[in-house]
Amino acid sequence: MNAAKGMLTPEQVAQFHRDGYLLLPSFFDPAPLLAHSKHLVSSFSLSGHPLTKFTTSDEARGEEAHVGDRYFLDSGYKVHYFFEEGALDAAGELTVPKERAINKCGHGLHMLDPVFARFSFSPELQNVARSLGVHTQPKVLQSMIICKQPSIGGAVPSHNDSTFLYTDPPSAIGFWFALEDCTLENGCLSFLPGSHRWPKDQQPPKAERPNVRPADAHNELGVARGVNKRFVRKDPKNPDAGTTFLQLADDEETTWSDADARVAECKAGTLVLIHGSVLHKSEKNTSAKSRFIYTFHMIEGDESRAVYDECNWLQPTPEHPFTSLFDPPALP
Repeated sequence: MNAAKGMLTPEQVAQFHRDGYLLLPSFFDPAPLLAHSKHLVSSFSLSGHPLTKFTTSDEARGEEAHVGDRYFLDSGYKVHYFFEEGALDAAGELTVPKERAINKCGHGLHMLDPVFARFSFSPELQNVARSLGVHTQPKVLQSMIICKQPSIGGAVPSHNDSTFLYTDPPSAIGFWFALEDCTLENGCLSFLPGSHRWPKDQQPPKAERPNVRPADAHNELGVARGVNKRFVRKDPKNPDAGTTFLQLADDEETTWSDADARVAECKAGTLVLIHGSVLHKSEKNTSAKSRFIYTFHMIEGDESRAVYDECNWLQPTPEHPFTSLFDPPALP
């Protein structure tokens, strides 16, 4: 094994900090993970399953909203299955075969599934984190397969990941692995480069809290942005109370611009690193081909540098603490 595999070059690190994302083509062999993903999606039992839809809209409420659903909130340390909105009719019955109906499954694959556990804590990915140099004690959380099913794979509106995995200051980074070719037709990612920073010639407004924006050794690129809102549990002590979006500010984030956005088509085997404050989105899959990916997130585990918010939807427990990337427990 090449001990240096996964170590980023200084040029790659600089590009990540400038743009807020980085594509690493031919980083891994996607075939085994894709085969395993399709097995998981096709082999689970529908018996007793709540047939929960996955929706990305922050305005979804009531029966159409999966957020706040106990099945969703309990998924952080399990492998739960969520359906495409277009896969169920008004009566809640499947309109497509089961294996073509799943939007995603997760969010504890890195802990419970041997294939994804070995992959997620591989020396190559440890090297990526070390060479990126953003975290001193990176923790892994929120792992999932996203399927983007043919013809019905839903669009994901522009967002940033720190809204959903908020630390103070923001520290989330996404590891996004293309298991199939990602194209304009099947819903590849698009990014607004530099949207994780204030323009170099613009003075940010005064932060509502002194450390809402992360300290950054790359301020010559512009001051790092915070986030406008957080996705939180309404009552951290009551998982049945549901979730909501808590407004933090109105002016930390920039506005999405199609004119300035860049489409990030990529081949299977590409790793995409995603800064927690960079705006990104994906369109509906209008093609006859799926767009399977695997993803997990990384946050700073050193609480002297960043504190994970106690209201976030996903919470560590004594039985299920967040897993160290550099020192994981015995893998399943």
